[in-house]
Amino acid sequence: MPPTVTIIVPIYNAEKHLPRCIDSILSQEYTDFELLLVNDGSTDSSGDICDGYAEKDSRIQVIHKENTGVSDSRNLAIDRARGTYLQFLDSDDWITPDATKLFVGAAEEHRCDLVIADFYRVVGERLSQKGDIEEDSVMTREAFASHMMENPADFYYGVLWNKLYRREIVNRYHLRMDASISWCEDFMFNLEYIRRGEVFYALQAPVYYYVKTKGSLASQGASITNTVKMKLMVFECYNHFYKQVLDEADYEKKRLQVYRFLVDAAGDGMVMPSILPGSKKLGEEHTKVCSEAIAGEGVLMDVYRDRKLLEYYLETAAKKNHLTVLEASLLLCLSQPHRITTRAELADFANISRRMLSQALQKLSARGLLKVEDIRLARPAAKGEGNADRAFAEQTADPQEMDRSSRSRRRQIKITLLPEADPVIEDLAAAQNDYDHARFRGFCEEELIQYAHLSAKIKENIQAVFARVSERAVNSSDSSPAS
Repeated sequence: MPPTVTIIVPIYNAEKHLPRCIDSILSQEYTDFELLLVNDGSTDSSGDICDGYAEKDSRIQVIHKENTGVSDSRNLAIDRARGTYLQFLDSDDWITPDATKLFVGAAEEHRCDLVIADFYRVVGERLSQKGDIEEDSVMTREAFASHMMENPADFYYGVLWNKLYRREIVNRYHLRMDASISWCEDFMFNLEYIRRGEVFYALQAPVYYYVKTKGSLASQGASITNTVKMKLMVFECYNHFYKQVLDEADYEKKRLQVYRFLVDAAGDGMVMPSILPGSKKLGEEHTKVCSEAIAGEGVLMDVYRDRKLLEYYLETAAKKNHLTVLEASLLLCLSQPHRITTRAELADFANISRRMLSQALQKLSARGLLKVEDIRLARPAAKGEGNADRAFAEQTADPQEMDRSSRSRRRQIKITLLPEADPVIEDLAAAQNDYDHARFRGFCEEELIQYAHLSAKIKENIQAVFARVSERAVNSSDSSPAS
């Protein structure tokens, strides 16, 4: 049975970084793929590295060929591909563990012809996240082309490796890379593909680490002279694309924007200096983890590992919805059945400070994801005290002398999740499901049942302890002399 995805990696003298690239592919959470490694006449050990991996994994096919360039290498792999979808990587780069899963999930859920994703631009030990489309919905060809017109020379649109393609469209229209050029050949392929596609979707999650390396296939032949010679040809292709995608009236309105491409620098997401915001050190894009604690023993280490694993899976859903992990965690807390009635209880439940809770609630409320209402309850009457007595006592009481805990008990909070939060909650629920799959990987059904049974017993024991604590607190309060 053919695989769902064909992953294509052209390779030329990439021995230093090739293992990282291949390992990231073989570590994918989505496993129904074939991997085509095309060795384009490498003079180092790249070919041997490919063969070594192929011996260990039947999903890998290695193609050895003479050095004819990256376009020819990709075309040869497309000819041999069997997957429903095509995914591309460069041999110097690598992908996140959920990259293929996110691509395929979006393609099948929205029935799209092209899925495009954010990526990380890596320079040395620093990186920046690159993306362009913030629209979290299915787009038509015209809508996608309008987004592209805003930033036409951006790598986000021009490259192959942050996209998922349908092989049927590629073959039906005989779309291939132009092997006669070595600059923007992937951008021209994308223009031709977009002309044939109808449904497009943008993932706001970064799934790819792009590193530009001298000596790689992407750098061959990209001299200034060749670049200047080919720019006019690429511009003509770009201009022709918009003439076909837009009707005549729209094209005339936007012609100046189209012509911007001729003078627009081929920006590839330059990483900002470290003193400026927006740039991160490599490794900081994911949840920070203490390696010693991950390997440590003890109950505190167990709690730490569980929390960090959940944060790791929540991070992608948080980025997609422009939330911090803290805000995503809070939303996940609020989506669970609970009896929380005060801000203090909610802060304790979410394991954050009251100040952080207030800031997160304000942001989520401003986003239209939830509604927060503070409810002040009347103080319960003391024994033998009438309503008039209670009202007089509240009016004449010194605020400085009031019992703070009793005041907070009378100030409750009501939080309502709004319809706009539904898709976010769905993403968070999917992340939680991935978290469970990761924790229970390799468990048989009997082991899962046994784990559930033991967890229920542990829960009962913990509840019994705190029930006794609460009972003692109530008894102590009742026995205290009235002031």
